[in-house]
Amino acid sequence: MISRFYSTTLLSGALAVTVSMAAPAFAATELQWWHGMAGANNEMVNELANEFNESQSEYKIVPVYKGSYPEVLNAGIAGFRAKQPPAIIQVFDAGSGVMMAAEGAVEPAAEVMEKAGYKFDKSRYLPGIVAYYSKPDGTMLSFPYNSSSPVLYYNKEAFKKAGLDENNPPKTWPEVFDAAKKIKETGAAPCGFTSTWLTWIQTENFAAWNDVSYGSNENGLGGVDVELAFNAPLFVEHFQSIADLAKDGTFRYGGRTSEAKQLFTSGECAILTESSGGLGDVIKSGIDYGIGQLPYYEGHGPQNTIPGGASLWVFAGLSDDQYKGVGEFFNFLAQTKTQQKLHEVSGYLPVTMEAYEATKNSGFYEKNPGRETPIQQMMGKAPTENSKGVRLVNLPQVRDIMNEEFEAMLGGKQDAKTALDNAVKRGNAAIAEAIR
Repeated sequence: MISRFYSTTLLSGALAVTVSMAAPAFAATELQWWHGMAGANNEMVNELANEFNESQSEYKIVPVYKGSYPEVLNAGIAGFRAKQPPAIIQVFDAGSGVMMAAEGAVEPAAEVMEKAGYKFDKSRYLPGIVAYYSKPDGTMLSFPYNSSSPVLYYNKEAFKKAGLDENNPPKTWPEVFDAAKKIKETGAAPCGFTSTWLTWIQTENFAAWNDVSYGSNENGLGGVDVELAFNAPLFVEHFQSIADLAKDGTFRYGGRTSEAKQLFTSGECAILTESSGGLGDVIKSGIDYGIGQLPYYEGHGPQNTIPGGASLWVFAGLSDDQYKGVGEFFNFLAQTKTQQKLHEVSGYLPVTMEAYEATKNSGFYEKNPGRETPIQQMMGKAPTENSKGVRLVNLPQVRDIMNEEFEAMLGGKQDAKTALDNAVKRGNAAIAEAIR
């Protein structure tokens, strides 16, 4: 379906959308916002939409939950093909390459803001975030609503029971694996370690954080013709360690996206690598938790992490009034007060430098240890060719391939080298087919 979307977009050049307004002229213009935020993050989406709607009377943002991130992208593709897309769609980081290739179907976010009378100034935004969602010339294509960085969450009570230092989370992967074994062996928790998003965290960010190549052409940022490289020795060592831990349940697999978070919030697993944006549900669970940086391998990292989460894309073909409304909403989201609130409550990164500085100056990070970690990880070092990000025209498809091979590995059907070799071979074939 992704390939059909990509091909159709290149042929179409532009998307024609007929808008009929049956409501009275004085009624607010409704703008649907399709998203994939569940749990505490869904509450934040609704709260921000309500705040914007109450701040003025011309436009009404209508959030519509469409399921998981991949499901939202598929819904957007279907809406595009049916010529009934929403005004705004939240697309996860893996779908960025798909949307960037669909130039005729989208309107750059920077231009939408300018149509509403707001000058887009990229210097206001965190460099690593705005660069990931921009064209090479610096034009921001989508608005980075909920950018995140993967971090390590750990259960302090389980650490104490296992005789581990609850104020000193493991920093390297061997330390994580050793801690997980001790937690399991002492019965401090039924499971030592789990992870959400094996693709985004354990492969894409693993490559960036350890400064090793994920693929050629700067992991796809330098060109669409990419040869994958995540079957290199360091990846094999890492995934074989995870596979070995899975044999006795020390590592427990939760699912392909964020499902493993529930294994941590329920107290089943004591260590979790997850998006910083998962914080809301961790807080709601009531667990005595700590936050550490994403682990790395000595001699390789830490370098810098790459953005995850999602951004807001605008479909082409809307009316001038709709574009103005979307631009007004993006300007509302970019305001320091809004960004500071989103960051402090949800754990997602503030997208503007002003919001980051305001949060820092308020003393928030001193009162909440670990909350600055995801920002420091992303901004600590200038990116290398290995750590600018990953962008493939069909990254969601490649991730599906990888997950199939990981699941066979964790099920004991193949070792890590075989799994990664298979994923690279199948992934390369899928990329070649997508760009033909």
